[in-house]
Amino acid sequence: MQIVFPLLTYRYRSVKIAFYKNAMGALIVYDITKEWWLKELRDYTNRNNVTIMLVGNKSDFDDRRQVSTEEGKSFAEREKLLFIETSALDVTNIKEGFKTLMSQIYNNVTSP
Repeated sequence: MQIVFPLLTYRYRSVKIAFYKNAMGALIVYDITKEWWLKELRDYTNRNNVTIMLVGNKSDFDDRRQVSTEEGKSFAEREKLLFIETSALDVTNIKEGFKTLMSQIYNNVTSP
């Protein structure tokens, strides 16, 4: 089972394409104080059933937030993504995010 952690820089593009090809799941982690992306992952995955979780990081920086929780949730719903907000600094929702992603991948693989 391969989970993709995409690199954002252009110079690693050929490496990213190889990782995307057989991906069963992916985490798109965005900084809630900035904007985010999705198109590249969708362009290079082979499967329509790839499980993708949108992760809003730095939830501990709520005073600098530019992307609201509602915007993140709305975007995730529109794009059919799982959604969670986390903080790497205080470890909020880190385990929960991985558990949710892995459970959904497992369900996708084991269901007929």
